[in-house]
Amino acid sequence: MTVMVSASAVRDLREKTGAGMMDCKKALAETGGDFEKAVDLLRQKGLAALAKKAGRIAAEGLAAVRVSPDGKVGAVVEVNCETDFVAKNDDFKGFTSALAERAAVERPATIEALLDSRMAGGKTVDETVKELVAKIGEKIEVRRFERFEGEAVSSYLHGGRIGVLVEGKGAAGASALDALRDVAMHVAAARPRYVRREEVPAEALERERAIYRAQGKESGKPEAIVEKMVAGRLEKFYSEVCLPDQVFVKDPDGKQTVAAFLKKAVPGLSVVRFARFEVGEGVEKKSEDFAAEVMSQVKPG
Repeated sequence: MTVMVSASAVRDLREKTGAGMMDCKKALAETGGDFEKAVDLLRQKGLAALAKKAGRIAAEGLAAVRVSPDGKVGAVVEVNCETDFVAKNDDFKGFTSALAERAAVERPATIEALLDSRMAGGKTVDETVKELVAKIGEKIEVRRFERFEGEAVSSYLHGGRIGVLVEGKGAAGASALDALRDVAMHVAAARPRYVRREEVPAEALERERAIYRAQGKESGKPEAIVEKMVAGRLEKFYSEVCLPDQVFVKDPDGKQTVAAFLKKAVPGLSVVRFARFEVGEGVEKKSEDFAAEVMSQVKPG
C-alpha cells in the first residue's frame, strides 16, 4: 500500500531535521507517515542535522531580561513583531524592556495575568500593546515569559535575540551572581535542555538507546560491544543536553564542565533552573517559494 505524503509533512520534517526533501519524503513513506518514527529513521541513517536546525529563527522581535538589584528576582520575556525593522524601533524596544520589569515586579502566573497587569503609566499591558500596534502598524504579540525568585538569580541578554535567566542556590552575593551570569552566557551559547540527568524523560532515554542500538547493529559488531557503544553514546548525550555535564563555553582548554566551574568559582552554588528564550524559536514564517518547492517534490508518481 502506497502512503500519500503531504507537502506540509515533508516541510515540517525538513525544518526539524535539516535532511533533504526527498530523504524526508522517503522516510515518511517508509514509516507509514509517522512523523517521530521518520525523525528517528533519518537520525539512524545519519541524515538529520537536528542540532543545527533546532534554533532556526522564524519570526522577528526582541527578548528582554530584568533582575532586581538584590539578585533575588528576575524575569525574561519575548515579544514578537512581523519585521526586523519594527524590532529596532525605539518604542518597541522600550515596551519590551518595560514588560520585563512588569513581569518581575507584578508576579504574574500566566500570560493573561501579565497582559492584565498595569504598566508604569496606569494602562494595562494589553492596552499598551494595542496602542503600539496602531502606532507602528504591525501585529505585536507578547509571546512568553518566565519569572524566577530565589537565593540568587542572574541573567544574560545576547543582542536582544537571546534572553537567559538562571536561578541558583547554596550561595548568594556578588560572587554567586557573577558565576550565574557566566552560566547564563553558557546557556545562551550551548542550549542545554535539562538541569540534571534525572530530568531527562525515560521515554527520551529509551528512544536514544533504540537509535544507538540500531546504529550499532548495522555496524555488525557483537551484542556486548554494541551495548558498550550504547552506554558511551548515552554519556555523550548527557554531555550535550544536561547543563552540569556540558563543557563550559568560557573554559579556554575546553575540558571543564559547568559543574566543575561552579564548584571552583563558588563552592556550594548549584543551578536550580534556567530559561532560555530565542526570538522566533518554533514560530514559522510563511514562505511561498519554499511551499512551492516542497509541492513540486511530493506530487504522486
